[in-house]
Amino acid sequence: MSDVTQILTAVRAGDDAAAERLFELVYAELRQVAAQKMARESAGHTLQPTALVHEAWLRLGADAQPHWQNRAHFFAAAAEAMRRILVDRARRKQALRRGEGAEHVELDGLQLAGPVDDEQLLALNDALERLVALDAPKAELVKLRYFVGLTLEQAAKVMNISEPTAKRWWAYAKAWLFRELQAAQAN
Repeated sequence: MSDVTQILTAVRAGDDAAAERLFELVYAELRQVAAQKMARESAGHTLQPTALVHEAWLRLGADAQPHWQNRAHFFAAAAEAMRRILVDRARRKQALRRGEGAEHVELDGLQLAGPVDDEQLLALNDALERLVALDAPKAELVKLRYFVGLTLEQAAKVMNISEPTAKRWWAYAKAWLFRELQAAQAN
């Protein structure tokens, strides 16, 4: 049983100090993930990785942590929280730019080396929401890979699936999302 899982068990048991220990234990990992996400943001962004981690922590319940089943459950929730923060931020910025047309940006898959603009992030979020309705486990894999920055091996472990299954799901999800993004861009 990992340290995170043990602390999550302590949280469930009512240990008031466990949430603080949990934050201390996962902070560095969450900060690294947030830094990777922020590196993909377009130039001029004001949100910093530390702020993203703290905002995600607050959305996860801060010191009043819910009953997480295990490490995988916690990190899946953290991925979702970070995704929602970035999407909400992009939506707020888009609302300020009413009337601007979408700029065409080629996606070569979901592992982008350059910055991701707000329109692209919103389009990806919309497509990801459609994938959730179609195939939630594959969408969860995308969230873990794209928004948390886990490798296929790490994501497979978190999701408790085999690496070959994760590779198949990742290939399917990338192709499906790419097709969806192209169709949305054409409209």
